[in-house]
Amino acid sequence: MRTIWVERPLGDVFIIDQTQLPRELVQAKIATVDEMAHAIRSMQVRGAPLIGVAAAYGMALAARTAPSDASLLAAEALLRATRPTAVNLAWALSESSRAWRDQPMEQRAARLYQLAADLADADVSACRTIAEHGAPLLLAHKREGRALNILTHCNAGWLATVDWGTALAPIFELHARGVQLHVWVDETRPRNQGLLTAWELTQAGIPCTLIVDNAGGLLMRRGLVDACIVGSDRTVRNGDVCNKVGTYLKALAARDCGLPFYVALPWSTVDLSIESGDDIPIEERAGSEVSELPFVTVANPAFDVTPARLVTRLITERGSFSPEELSSL
Repeated sequence: MRTIWVERPLGDVFIIDQTQLPRELVQAKIATVDEMAHAIRSMQVRGAPLIGVAAAYGMALAARTAPSDASLLAAEALLRATRPTAVNLAWALSESSRAWRDQPMEQRAARLYQLAADLADADVSACRTIAEHGAPLLLAHKREGRALNILTHCNAGWLATVDWGTALAPIFELHARGVQLHVWVDETRPRNQGLLTAWELTQAGIPCTLIVDNAGGLLMRRGLVDACIVGSDRTVRNGDVCNKVGTYLKALAARDCGLPFYVALPWSTVDLSIESGDDIPIEERAGSEVSELPFVTVANPAFDVTPARLVTRLITERGSFSPEELSSL
């Protein structure tokens, strides 16, 4: 199923409430732009590609209620402030801004609903193509006589997009081709998005094992990992990759062990306006996600940056290429 949808023209938006997973699959109805902003901020919807589409639908909901210039500019500011790191959100809002500005007020809601639907369809298509480009890259590392062992971090499956996913898309594709697979799934503290990955893989019948975040390096040194693949929330001009915090450490371990480190992302996650990962805004989330002990000071950065030199290939719907080739594309 898709992670976000509408059931009638100019209707309410429905999402999968990811804060309820993996214990329960719950659908939630979003009727206003304020509710969509809350859904993004609270991570009822999460994953860079999905956040972008959700923001576009948030603008459509705003236009349904109050299509004036002032109202839509306020809605855009509200949504833009929800999560600063994933570039898809700002990208989708910029697309929405261009879409409504040349429309009469009575047509703005319909135009924004159509744009959001188009962005959702484009995301599905992009992720499906990422699956096709990424599958042979992973398959090349399969050793004779054993399953292909892949390690991933955070959740970059269909729950993080509209459908298919980014880093998990090639894994789903290989499984569909009958390739013997096993996935090591980082739990990804403190939000434990690895549980979402394990849920997705289990639903698809793909063998997987949930591990604590810091076990990845040990598994690599023991020869139990053939390749690593992760998603991205923002990849910039020099090829640096911003992803869920802990990704950098996995890339370092992979380099030390001589293992490939792949990053899968749609082109909407590429930000050529930023030269280096040092300039990416890093979201700092509430310390209560880590600990509620009153005497403990908590720092909770949600993302880190993996330098381009540690990335083997970037896998997008436009093909796969080295980080050095990014700016030329």
